[in-house]
Amino acid sequence: MNAVPRRLPSLLALTFATLLAGSGTAVAQIPAPARAWTATWTASPQRPGANFTPNWSEQGFSDQTIRQVVRVSAGGALARIRLSNVYGTAPLKVAGATIARTARGAAVQPASLRQLTVKRARAFTIPAGAELATDPVKLGLADLDSVTVTLYLAAPTGPATYHAQAMAASYRAAGDHRADSGAGAFDQTSLSWYYLSGVDVIGSASRPGAVVAFGDSLTDGYGSSPGADNRYPDELAERLAATGRPRAVLNQGIGGNRVTVDSTWLGDKATSRFRRDVLGQPGVRSVIILEGINDIGMSEAPSPIGAPPTDVSAEEIIEGHRELIRQAHAKGVRAIGATIPPMKGSRYHTARSEAKRDAVNAWIRTSGAYDAVVDLDRTLAAPDDEDRLDPAYDSGDHLHLNDAGYRAMAHAVDPADLG
Repeated sequence: MNAVPRRLPSLLALTFATLLAGSGTAVAQIPAPARAWTATWTASPQRPGANFTPNWSEQGFSDQTIRQVVRVSAGGALARIRLSNVYGTAPLKVAGATIARTARGAAVQPASLRQLTVKRARAFTIPAGAELATDPVKLGLADLDSVTVTLYLAAPTGPATYHAQAMAASYRAAGDHRADSGAGAFDQTSLSWYYLSGVDVIGSASRPGAVVAFGDSLTDGYGSSPGADNRYPDELAERLAATGRPRAVLNQGIGGNRVTVDSTWLGDKATSRFRRDVLGQPGVRSVIILEGINDIGMSEAPSPIGAPPTDVSAEEIIEGHRELIRQAHAKGVRAIGATIPPMKGSRYHTARSEAKRDAVNAWIRTSGAYDAVVDLDRTLAAPDDEDRLDPAYDSGDHLHLNDAGYRAMAHAVDPADLG
């Protein structure tokens, strides 16, 4: 079950001296070779499904407005968004879309509201199986700014491509409220993102390339405080900004994701989705890979969606990591391996799963296959038991982390290793 190839229209051929679509503001010419698009926020697309928490993906939308708030990692003078219909079975008709700086909750700053267009048209269609980028708009964003993207979907969409665990609220309203500055009409919330797969910017030509955090729920941020931007990629972006060398950090985690096994709920396997979710991101320079704990744990414990366990060996997980490294290096992307954190006391832990974790971690540390290693196993271990999470970092299930744990993950990354 391979990821559906996307069709991303090239916008770098645009002449930025023209009026920006929908903004009515002329922009000084920015030569494309000197300044190119860099992704500054991302979410990995998933198939519609019930998943762990209630969401709107299976029913889709009809004469409704979705408002989604995200925090960019690196700023820029121009912005565009990418929308994904890769798991849609019919063309997605977008009747209108806007972007604005966030005020509070579902409210936006009125003066910052910009209409989003595609080929200067406010209404546009995304074919089934495709991803589409909007025209650029002038919306100067600073590092770590929050932006609000609003989509009005007039016609029935059918089941929606989405990202299950947003760890932040999305908002829904009946009718067309794409241009509302207030939050009053948005009376329904969801903890998932819908169709929105990326925010890109054009910023400083001297800024280092983007870092992709690729993985499962430990990258996706399960257990962190909702709406607080405390997932480890968020914390890493904050840390880099605080050093005076900000750069884009992209979260491409999917809760429950595995290296070797596809799942309707838990995403295409890592080796399949890596090309789209990592190598397909504009401006990517390096990737931190944290995958394998679900391959190990679901070999021992029943799957959370009731599917039969799939027995995966340490050797199969290692070969999957080798494939990810090969894909990265073929595109000139630096590959950084993260060891699998402790899981003793969790539903995943048995003597056999611990032996697999030890074998995979030993390979990550010593094989030399990765360009650099982040040793999360040792960073997050309890002082008196190296197979158990430090209680200070444990969210309570002995598998996922709390805010302090995700902060510790971010501080385990050596900025010098990012390239």
